Amino acid sequence: MDCRIARIERSRVRGVRHVARPSVHPSIHYPITQLPNYPIRERSIRERGFTLIELTVVVSIIMILAAIGVAQYRQSVIYAREGVLKEDLFRMRDAIDQFYADKGSYPSTLDALVSDGYVRKIPDDPFTKSNSSWQTVPAEPDPNNPTAEAGVYDVKSGSDATALDGTKYAEW
Repeated sequence: MDCRIARIERSRVRGVRHVARPSVHPSIHYPITQLPNYPIRERSIRERGFTLIELTVVVSIIMILAAIGVAQYRQSVIYAREGVLKEDLFRMRDAIDQFYADKGSYPSTLDALVSDGYVRKIPDDPFTKSNSSWQTVPAEPDPNNPTAEAGVYDVKSGSDATALDGTKYAEW
């Protein structure tokens, strides 16, 4: 056997195992039987986990995304309540108009709409969570019959809060 054939040496240097390449004579081309000198790394205890900075960055990104999500959720809840309020006002005003068309006068209270079957029940105001907080607008007195009760001409929310568009719910 040729003495120029290299022998494989293994040494440990700082936790890295090196595979030595065979010594190559410039004029002789040996077939490659070993991998080149690629380090095979063994992870130390320090390299196995995440650093504190990496964990802090990940947690802060998660917190920012959660804050954005909570803000969007709260705004969507308010938007849904505004939709319910608009629908309730439309239904009660429609019932008041039907009452006037059928009877020729406005109802004396909102409960008259329930007792006469125009609505099943007075809905809860979505912002005050009460069906007794609705603000009623009285009708103009009838000039032909000044002794008659004026009745309920319109209904508005009893909430003092401001809508997403900047108007008061009590003005709707």
